[in-house]
Amino acid sequence: MRDLAADKAKALALTPVARETEARLDRFVALLLEWNAITNLIAPSTVPDLWTRHIADSLQLLDLAPDALSWADFGSGGGFPGIPIACALAEKSGANAHLIESNGKKAAFLREVVRGTGAPALVHAQRVENFGDSFGGRVDVVTARALAPLKTLCDQAFPFIRRGAIGLFLKGQDIELELTETAKYWKIQADLTPSRTSLEGRIVIVRTLESAQ
Repeated sequence: MRDLAADKAKALALTPVARETEARLDRFVALLLEWNAITNLIAPSTVPDLWTRHIADSLQLLDLAPDALSWADFGSGGGFPGIPIACALAEKSGANAHLIESNGKKAAFLREVVRGTGAPALVHAQRVENFGDSFGGRVDVVTARALAPLKTLCDQAFPFIRRGAIGLFLKGQDIELELTETAKYWKIQADLTPSRTSLEGRIVIVRTLESAQ
């Protein structure tokens, strides 16, 4: 698919990866397109921009936490941002990603991708709000993309952030309003950084959380 090849080149110029990671991403894309024909994973209108809109958008988070080894991705859905991150983490010794997805079909897809790519990831087929209480381990980074308002993400990520994780949440142009709403419930230390893949996109870096109640 010519348009997809051009988009891939554009994406990898924005977020370069190792050859081995690129091979894993190729396998992921093949599986995504195969499953997307029968299961709604990404909007068909975004397929021509799949590499820039979804994969590079995910990979850009790696530069914000270059030393992180353990990642937890809330609401992984079609695999973003968790799968591209896990594909890149395969080159790091001891690295892993936890993919949390309550939808059975999407969780099955994620398991197939993990098997097919060899990415160091574990799929948790459960609701995000239950994961923090049931997971006893420590993670370095919590991620989410197009999942929930920032206030809700802070509620869900708090068990990990209080143990030293940071939150990396991909957001759009309304993030200032979300930050204002979140501040009613949380004392939040957060930074905003522009997205490489969207003029309106922002990445919220949540460093500390404390209840404002």
